[in-house]
Amino acid sequence: MRTILVASSKGGCGKTTLASNLAAFYATAGKTTALIDCDRQGSSLHWAEKRAGLKDPVLGLSGKLGGKLKAKVPANCKRLIVDTPAGIRAAEVAEWLAEADALVIPVLPSMIDLEATETFLQELQALPALRRGKFPVAIVANRLKPWTQATAAALEQMRTWAYPVVAELRDAQGYVLLAGLGRSIFDYHSEQVRAHQDDWTPLLKWLKKIA
Repeated sequence: MRTILVASSKGGCGKTTLASNLAAFYATAGKTTALIDCDRQGSSLHWAEKRAGLKDPVLGLSGKLGGKLKAKVPANCKRLIVDTPAGIRAAEVAEWLAEADALVIPVLPSMIDLEATETFLQELQALPALRRGKFPVAIVANRLKPWTQATAAALEQMRTWAYPVVAELRDAQGYVLLAGLGRSIFDYHSEQVRAHQDDWTPLLKWLKKIA
């Protein structure tokens, strides 16, 4: 079973959207997938419950810091996505690194988010498991407005960080609407949706190599 942590020290960065859409992608690809929700709001868990009746369900599980990630996951599960608590610190991430195969960090293109993430990344780099540079960590630039100078400047800053920016996801209201239905952009195949699916391709290829 491959395990992917989705984490950020900054709330409101789209962490749950990233985790749920990743889980849906693997489910629609025919892989038995579980999504552990460690956030007190339980948004990922609610999403999985709404999805339960669909053709490609995702098993939603409740988790918490300090708990074993895989304790409640069925043995036939092929992919495990972990929606970590909002505002998590690097020391808390360290508790799960031994059970995980990759860490994905969503970042919004705002100065507040950039500054908060830079501090978080510095803390991560100090962890023994990451200091060796062998554990896969990726940045996902989220809710981008590519036509704005703010997005261009934010991306330029992100690309100076120690970890690679592997995907650039454009802002779209569809993510919010689909989340309320327990669905994802990978459940649809219209031309407009496929354009947003293409934004995910670099991340999915990166994960395929290591997870």
